[in-house]
Amino acid sequence: MTTDQGGQEPTPVAEAAEVQAAEVPISEQSARDVSGWGALGAVIVLAGIAIAVAALTMDATRAWAVIPGGAGLFLLVGLTPVSPGQARVVTLFGQYVGTIRTTGLRWVNPLTSRRQVSTRVINSETATLKVNDADGNPVEIAAVVVWQVRDTAKAVYAVDDFNDFVAIQTETAVRHIAGGYPYDARTEGQVSLRQNADEITARMSEEIAERVVLAGINVIESRITRLSYAPEIAQAMLRRQQADAVVAARQRLVQGAVGMVRSALDALSEEDIVELDEERKAAMVSNLLVVLCSEQATQPVVNTGTLYQ
Repeated sequence: MTTDQGGQEPTPVAEAAEVQAAEVPISEQSARDVSGWGALGAVIVLAGIAIAVAALTMDATRAWAVIPGGAGLFLLVGLTPVSPGQARVVTLFGQYVGTIRTTGLRWVNPLTSRRQVSTRVINSETATLKVNDADGNPVEIAAVVVWQVRDTAKAVYAVDDFNDFVAIQTETAVRHIAGGYPYDARTEGQVSLRQNADEITARMSEEIAERVVLAGINVIESRITRLSYAPEIAQAMLRRQQADAVVAARQRLVQGAVGMVRSALDALSEEDIVELDEERKAAMVSNLLVVLCSEQATQPVVNTGTLYQ
């Protein structure tokens, strides 16, 4: 066991991390394969020879038919069909020797084992998860991730089951993202799950990609398919959203009314239509604000006297 520069011995966890980092991870490589049509023709010829020997020779020499028959069977075992969107991971006595991605009828060493791996684009949707957001409110969230096997060797040998691995890591990433942001933004510029869907999904895709790169998986995109408050607080949060909307509408209405009153006073002053003292201006501002901000129609009162009576 070696010591670090400070003279302290490294912990077993640090040693395990160093050993793991020193290992060279397995990566996909092309297997040695040839077109299977030639081998298929040889199998047919050898089968014909075996049948002819068995049918035309004497009983004593009929056993010679085993030789071409066995050779044909040996070649037949090496035939491997590869469909579009599929690959074959080839191993020889437990050792990875390569991957067949060429479609069609291929032939490899008959002593090898070949595992089929899909290289098609796959959609995986998580279950509806209940997670507490950054404000502590329970929300229900679900997401779909679009992914594809990029490295078949890592997908087969780096993890036990890459389909389950992607599903679990996707759920973990969704929980982590949902717990890091509030459902609704409470301050200006705050990132939230509901208002910043594109930014949230981009960060979620990055996190999922980091989690599944070990298995040779390429994440194409991810999207949130369901986002809502949990049923137990949905009504309370709906009333809160409605109250926030009413406050925001009132603020906008008051800002517009103040601007209109300012414009009216400025126009009267610039065009010298009427001169108003501070008391009359205050009364005019009050009346205009009542008219502009009232939710109901106002009833005008006609003054038949002078301006000050």
